[in-house]
Amino acid sequence: MVIRKRKTDEDLPMELLLLADPSEEIVKEYVSRGECYVAESEGKIVGVYVLLPTRPETVELVNVAVAEGLHGKGIGKQLVMNAVKVAREKGYKTIEVGTGNSGIGQLALYQKCGFRIVGVDLDFFIRHYPEEIFENGIQCRDMIRLSQQL
Repeated sequence: MVIRKRKTDEDLPMELLLLADPSEEIVKEYVSRGECYVAESEGKIVGVYVLLPTRPETVELVNVAVAEGLHGKGIGKQLVMNAVKVAREKGYKTIEVGTGNSGIGQLALYQKCGFRIVGVDLDFFIRHYPEEIFENGIQCRDMIRLSQQL
């Protein structure tokens, strides 16, 4: 598997991006301001992440997604660790990520990759998404914010 920056003339892997964020409008908005990276295996895009500069010396990992059917194979961890490496190489001092309170697997993954919980944005998903989101039988209401010093 190779992880590389998405080429500007390449279509957005929207199907994958929508696995991590159900709003196409929101996805297009942050992808336009950030850098999209793809994981490619045997000529197919199997994973994606987006790095979005937010403040001086700080970048946010805003979307990490792996193709359905390939979960549990370590691709997500490789994507997150690559994002950390790229952010460090670009000179950022802090990388942040936010995930839903219902994303039990994602919360575990980010912590395994060195992120620490630094805050909770209460009712984030209620305020920003018109449809209710459920995951693992839990309503996704709050954004759990995690951070890592680089």
